[in-house]
Amino acid sequence: MNFKSISPYFKFTNHQRKGIFSLFIIIIALQFFYFFSDFNQAEKNCPEKQEWLAFQSEIDSLKAIKYNEKPKVYLFNPNFISDYKGYKLGMSIQEIDRLFAYRKENKYVNSPEEFQKVTKISDSLLNVISPYFKFPNWAQNKKTFKTYTAKSFSKKENFTVLDINEASKEDFMKINGVGEGLSTRILNQKESLEAFVSMEQMSDVWGLSSEVIDELKKHFRVLSSPKIKKIPINDASLKELALFPYFRYALAKQIVTYRSMNGDIRNIEDLINIKGFPVEKANIIGLYLEF
Repeated sequence: MNFKSISPYFKFTNHQRKGIFSLFIIIIALQFFYFFSDFNQAEKNCPEKQEWLAFQSEIDSLKAIKYNEKPKVYLFNPNFISDYKGYKLGMSIQEIDRLFAYRKENKYVNSPEEFQKVTKISDSLLNVISPYFKFPNWAQNKKTFKTYTAKSFSKKENFTVLDINEASKEDFMKINGVGEGLSTRILNQKESLEAFVSMEQMSDVWGLSSEVIDELKKHFRVLSSPKIKKIPINDASLKELALFPYFRYALAKQIVTYRSMNGDIRNIEDLINIKGFPVEKANIIGLYLEF
């Protein structure tokens, strides 16, 4: 090989040699810096981020075991079963239609016996599905409620009935047993919900006795359809759901988990299947939600 032909490429001036030497020194310095430096930056602690990561981890773990578990049957109110729910329970189309016709008359079944009488299901099917029936507390104490009502309303009284959503603190204080404190609680409860949709919600106000609630029902009604900004149940965040008085954080978390694992919530029946949902208040809660 003729080295003379390539030797000119290796001849450098004094200035060039100094430049090459300086570049060599810089490369070595950068290698030492890279070798001895720790480029791992500690992430800033963010409580909200940690909480959401933990919550997402919990959802992922539930998804992982979902397909290995046997389907669970939760307690439900048979008044609100859908076509699909009835089919899954083993009911025929005719039996489901009988229940729907009964409900269209604004009637409710309050016991397994009534459910069988309306739907005409067999004894064997009733024995299988009735352990999962969950009726409101007032339905279980039906006899006591009727007797009390007869005594309370035996006398006819003449008074002006006011719209509960238009009443003032002074209007409430005219009722025996309602002072300034209880009147304020009623108004605060209405404000948290935007409006009352039923007089049955008086039982949700802390401190009201049954006698006072009966008096309130005599003097107040929901006389007009209140304007309520309904909660989009499938789009609302955990924080938004937790602010709703009937949900709070624990149930709101269950709803978000249910959405993540099963998709959109289609109706109140889906919500009833969620653990911890107040079934006895389903009719009222449904009026505040948008599906």
